[in-house]
Amino acid sequence: MNSTASVQGSRHGALGVYAIAYLAFVYIPLLLLALFSFNDSVFIAFPLQGFTLDWYEDMANSPGLIVALYNSIKIACVVSVIATIMGALAAKAVTRYAIPGRGPVITFIMIPLVIPGIIMGIALMVIANSIGLGLSLYTIGLGHILISTPFAMLIMVSRLEGFDKNLEEAAQDLGEGAWFTFWRVTFPLALPGFVASLLLSFTISFGEFILAFFLSGTQTTLPVYIWSQLRFPNRLPTILALDTCFLVISFVVISFAEWFRRRGVQLKSESGV
Repeated sequence: MNSTASVQGSRHGALGVYAIAYLAFVYIPLLLLALFSFNDSVFIAFPLQGFTLDWYEDMANSPGLIVALYNSIKIACVVSVIATIMGALAAKAVTRYAIPGRGPVITFIMIPLVIPGIIMGIALMVIANSIGLGLSLYTIGLGHILISTPFAMLIMVSRLEGFDKNLEEAAQDLGEGAWFTFWRVTFPLALPGFVASLLLSFTISFGEFILAFFLSGTQTTLPVYIWSQLRFPNRLPTILALDTCFLVISFVVISFAEWFRRRGVQLKSESGV
């Protein structure tokens, strides 16, 4: 008995050490970047030269950065909404109806997840040029929708399969049409999935670089702008300040998403769905 407890204790200890090492490997470099964003020097090296907020002021006063940020937010918002709608429709189709060739259809939708980004970027650029569609924010948005929709569909499939479809059938038996059944029954139950899909699609689009690099014209997104600025050493601290801001924002967004997910799970358990 004691030997079993000691073995379990050693396993838990090993898992704890692994978890600490993993978290350190992931987050210590990020914390160092945040630390150097306050360094009064353009060089990333110890010891620090002093504390300054000049890089954050320079970031706020960079017109090119602000325009690129606005472009990324605008594209990500549109992409997240369209990808979530398309993913929800596809998920409802494969979970609620007997579609012939369901497996191949799902595989076809998931193909963008396994195609290397550089190959897809070149292919989309060639197609856009061949049909006379000039490279712009619109082509970037179309490319981002292509890669975000499979993620949205996976999230919505897991959510729609998580509650009893007899609830929808009961609503229809009581005289509700398809739209009101979705709005009054399906949507409230699947709301955490919709929020998760929106957040994930937004994040994918906002941080995507390869497709934006190949499909952008004179207007660029934030990742492309950051890449262009890395060629100039004196611009690196400003980029670190920008990364620090997004690190804080990402922490807040992820915390909200996790809180919303837990709330959805709690409501689901309380309702017995």
